[in-house]
Amino acid sequence: MELEDAKALVRLAREAISTYFSRKHIDMDSYKGYGEKQGVFVTLSLYGKLRGCIGFPEPVYPLNRAVVEAARAAAFKDSRFAPLTPLEFEDVTIEVSVLSVPLLIEVDEPADYMARFIIGKHGLVIKKDYHYGLLLPQVFLEYGCTPKEALEMVCEKAGLHQDDWKEEGIEIYSFSAEIFEEDEDGSIIKK
Repeated sequence: MELEDAKALVRLAREAISTYFSRKHIDMDSYKGYGEKQGVFVTLSLYGKLRGCIGFPEPVYPLNRAVVEAARAAAFKDSRFAPLTPLEFEDVTIEVSVLSVPLLIEVDEPADYMARFIIGKHGLVIKKDYHYGLLLPQVFLEYGCTPKEALEMVCEKAGLHQDDWKEEGIEIYSFSAEIFEEDEDGSIIKK
């Protein structure tokens, strides 16, 4: 994805939140070029700390709509936080992660999982029964994870025990992401 596309998607995420406050409509004509279905997450940070993160791991919406829905959900519906206020919005930074389709990792032995994804390049999804957890690639870098620690973290995110990635019936998927973020001065950078 080109930097101009990244700027447009981050701008769309910011516009999605600002128009929610102003009760105005987004001019989606400016974002027609983003009609292909893709998974996306929008992450909000306030003073360097997580303030909301919601998204769609699967390509269920056109990218432009997915960005709008994810941005508004991250701002107003992330159950870990109170809804974003207009005052907080002034200082929030926005990160948009455009995801590849998650692919099932098939292994002969559980220990083989650790060689099937790369920290910093891949995010992980884990599924078992009604448990589901997803962590973006940048999370593993932020915590300086080893592959084993990444598997343990995604298990915890799903409400499972740390070592459940070794159990029968577990499905683990990997995906990559193109990550774009606002810098402190408002410019867009690719992570």
